[in-house]
Amino acid sequence: MCGRYALFRWSPAFAALPGFPADQQPHWNLAPGSQVLMLRAGKGGQEVARGRWGLTPAWLEDLSKSPAHARAESLASQPMFREPFRERRCLIPANGFYEWRGAGRKRPYWVTSEASILYFAGLWERYPVAGHEYLSVALVTCAAASQRRPLILSDEEQALWLDPQASPQALQALLSRPSGVLRERALATLVNDPKLDAPECLTPA
Repeated sequence: MCGRYALFRWSPAFAALPGFPADQQPHWNLAPGSQVLMLRAGKGGQEVARGRWGLTPAWLEDLSKSPAHARAESLASQPMFREPFRERRCLIPANGFYEWRGAGRKRPYWVTSEASILYFAGLWERYPVAGHEYLSVALVTCAAASQRRPLILSDEEQALWLDPQASPQALQALLSRPSGVLRERALATLVNDPKLDAPECLTPA
């Protein structure tokens, strides 16, 4: 399961999009509960917004139960995800993500691709409180051997995912496609500390 990821580098074009926060800082260790960036369709085109990682519908009373992940296989059937899947899809930018594998004390791995920035499929929600609208996101995951990994979208797939007019059939085909090839390297255990948010998280083993 992708429990943490990093976004420490982005392009000038991405930073120039409407809504990109002027105070955005690089992060090497984003975990559920963090404030993260999302890219979504706006009235005038794509826009950036910031939301809490953990999907929070307006009816949810116990915020500790806000899901950070949504399984691709059940987006259309799970009550928590059905409406966001139809109406509130987003992209979550990242430079890569972390996996822990092995028996006993698990080894962390850094997983990325040749692209300098990846876009994970995501869902977003609104949570109104005292006249203010808070945003939240969940990361869509798919099966990958014994792991569950983020659904990483190509440029063409990103456009489809964000298209409000995309057909359910086209979206389902996207969700069920095979995973692409990723690169990975073993890391030292510094990233195991969730409080460490610095380049040292990527120290090789």
